[in-house]
Amino acid sequence: TQSTWVVGIRCSNCGRMTPKDKAVKRFLVRNIVEQAAVRDIADASVFYTGYNLPKLYLKLQYCISCAIHGRIVRVRSVESRKIRTNPNKQRRKQQQGQGQGQK
Repeated sequence: TQSTWVVGIRCSNCGRMTPKDKAVKRFLVRNIVEQAAVRDIADASVFYTGYNLPKLYLKLQYCISCAIHGRIVRVRSVESRKIRTNPNKQRRKQQQGQGQGQK
């Protein structure tokens, strides 16, 4: 049984209610204007030189079903699903350890 109740969030893709600690979270930073349009604006404008266009910052939160379907995360075996640590952090620690040994 759980001792605390976790607040729910809505999936960015399907709208399903998902516990916040279970959701797959990704932070997306994109340019508001695509690169081809930036060149067109720069050619057409006199004042464009040196002006930085603002960026679009999105925090995407997915339910597990949408994250797997959208290939954001991979399907894991039943045993490895119980491992709650972030696999990316483990991979970074291993790479840092190998990098220090080579010096």
